[in-house]
Amino acid sequence: MGANLFTNYYEAASVILFGVGFTCMLLSKNLIKKFIGLNIMDTAVYLFLTAKGYIQGRTPLMAADSIRDPELYINPLPSGLVLTGIVVSVSVTAFSLALVLKLYQTYHTLDLDEVLTKAKKEEK
Repeated sequence: MGANLFTNYYEAASVILFGVGFTCMLLSKNLIKKFIGLNIMDTAVYLFLTAKGYIQGRTPLMAADSIRDPELYINPLPSGLVLTGIVVSVSVTAFSLALVLKLYQTYHTLDLDEVLTKAKKEEK
């Protein structure tokens, strides 16, 4: 088991990146830094899916007229998942940053604790 950690570089890097992003989301009070952590976590998942979907010695694309042996090709599903995830991630990031901008314009801070405190004061 320990030997696989040193041969699966991409999987190990993705786990480390995910941990960095998760730690950034948990420990930072700044909303921009939280979304940077979320993007790091997204990238780690994409790296992991790409690393698991690639098989050494196989070709990634298959021409329609050259279907001979399916064992010669890589499954396109992980690539499709990564592309879909990237599109969703960009959309969520754009929407989230628009919300953060509106929060900053309203409360004049990016600190999550201060925003929550000011929002509770407005409710009363």
